[in-house]
Amino acid sequence: MWEKEKSREYEELCCRMEAALSPKEPAISSLSNAAAILYEGLERVNWAGFYLRAGSVLWLGPFQGRPACVRIELGKGVCGTAAAEKRTVLVEDVHCFPGHIACDSASRSEIVVPLYRDGEVMAVMDIDSPQKGRFDKEDREGLERIAGILERAVKNAAAPAVAIGRELWYDDTEFME
Repeated sequence: MWEKEKSREYEELCCRMEAALSPKEPAISSLSNAAAILYEGLERVNWAGFYLRAGSVLWLGPFQGRPACVRIELGKGVCGTAAAEKRTVLVEDVHCFPGHIACDSASRSEIVVPLYRDGEVMAVMDIDSPQKGRFDKEDREGLERIAGILERAVKNAAAPAVAIGRELWYDDTEFME
């Protein structure tokens, strides 16, 4: 894809996110719509979604694509590494990433972008592609911009319908591990 086209693609995705997300809605609802927007709006992806942090574990959150791993420990796989190191991780070939967790054998490349609340990782946005080398610097920048939109939308969101972890994703319900 030409740079100009990809830049325009991310501009459109950002506009769609801002229009669809509201801090007046539960965070889970906002993330569900965000997963759908990403999955339908990005070319050559086979999975788009979120893992939500509860302590030292990432739990499967809203997503689009094939069924996925439910629980990932911090520091494990691409998602756990991004959360533990508090940085975006872009992997051109997942088969070359030490400790890669293969939820979908069709995935060849992956990008994971942390979402923060008060300086701590509250979730990660995970995008997979069946194409090796699908993601680049422009994808990183575009998805990090989308992560900022999501952070603002969920920062003061209405309590989620289901508690996902007392530290960052809770209402009055106790989370059961």
